Amino acid sequence: MTMQELSGQYAGTAEVLYRRIAELRKQAAAAADPDDRFHLRRRIDELTPIWREARELANWTAHYYDRSYRVYAYYRI
Repeated sequence: MTMQELSGQYAGTAEVLYRRIAELRKQAAAAADPDDRFHLRRRIDELTPIWREARELANWTAHYYDRSYRVYAYYRI
């Protein structure tokens, strides 16, 4: 598997996560019960860093072989 293929998989995962977060936000806005809203917002808070990391990894793996691309120092080897 090449880094470009891996990048596509990360991007696909990030998109799925983003859609799920958007769906949970709609559910939280429509929820009448405060406990339901709390649990939905908690789930959103749990998924958001995973979505952000998948998005960053998609971008990083897409530019893996580009020596001038040094945006994410966290993932630098």
